[in-house]
Amino acid sequence: MDTANIREKQITRTSLIGIGANLLLAVFKAAVGLLSSSIAIVLDAVNNLTDAMSSVITILGVKLARRSPDDKHPFGYGRIEYFSAVLIASIVLAAGTTSLVESVKKIIHPETPDYSVITLIIVAVAVVVKLILGRYVKAQGVKYNSEALIASGADASFDAVISASTLVGALLNMLFGLNLDGWIGAVISVFILKAGLEMLLDSVSDIMGKRPDSEISREIKETVNAIPGVLGSYDLILHNYGPDSAIGSIHAEVSADMDGRSLHRLTKAIQNAVLEKFHIFLTVGFYAVDPARQADYEKINAAARKHPGVLGTHGVYFDDEQKLLSFDAVTDFTVHDKQGLCEALRAELDPLYPGYTITINCDTNYTD
Repeated sequence: MDTANIREKQITRTSLIGIGANLLLAVFKAAVGLLSSSIAIVLDAVNNLTDAMSSVITILGVKLARRSPDDKHPFGYGRIEYFSAVLIASIVLAAGTTSLVESVKKIIHPETPDYSVITLIIVAVAVVVKLILGRYVKAQGVKYNSEALIASGADASFDAVISASTLVGALLNMLFGLNLDGWIGAVISVFILKAGLEMLLDSVSDIMGKRPDSEISREIKETVNAIPGVLGSYDLILHNYGPDSAIGSIHAEVSADMDGRSLHRLTKAIQNAVLEKFHIFLTVGFYAVDPARQADYEKINAAARKHPGVLGTHGVYFDDEQKLLSFDAVTDFTVHDKQGLCEALRAELDPLYPGYTITINCDTNYTD
């Protein structure tokens, strides 16, 4: 069984466990909440139902995401998992809004709840179950790179805190006669809304395209740099087409005396190494390095790094016959006027290389 099939199977299995646990908790909490007239416990039960529904959507999302690429979507359907997470977040936000409205009604027109020892026991058991479920689901999400599972696990752990607050409210009512049911329900609703909003923002960030994980970027560059013939690697760009699908490009620095056949062989070595280890296909470009120009490389890099926001230079190319000099200056996102930076840097280098046409590309640092 390949990695993708194992991932789908484990995510589905984890989600089914979540569905079963949340449905059982929802049934017990709803019964207890209705019998005791506790809006907080009823809302806690509703929250369990939304969690179960989230797990159903997670299963559907991961299965739809496994569809084969076609003419309309040549990079596959992996991003469906992100849209399923958006749908989950929308359901959570809708549940939180409804809960808040009902809680406010209870605050305005309070009803005295009737708690019992059995009520407290059921809520206490729910707290323990949610803590265990949350840790398990989140761990599986991290293991199989599923944002939906990670969010569900974090939400389950948070639900344990919410259930614990409901338990505290019930104890205060039984011991001191304090009716905080509506207020506790309102607090629970706010936390549900907060969790839903955070899930939504995370999912939208994935769809928009966020910066790749720093550790992955570093490991890919280390893998490329370890291949014989590679003197350095730059310009790593990764495009994410789902939690387990990405393509990208990279520039490798090589000796200027390498011939076409050697470069072709090196291209395949880089692509195969990265594909085997990270399941990422890279398009490979090359920068030629001339040892005789080392002093020039250092001089250009030092001049560029004097400017705020410039991280360094690479891809320095000299054509002495046609009097051409070109290179990339890598900037961070604090540099907004890249054209102005290039012009200023060109003006500084003109006296150092008289008669040369200097071309500078102010490059963005897309990965760490």
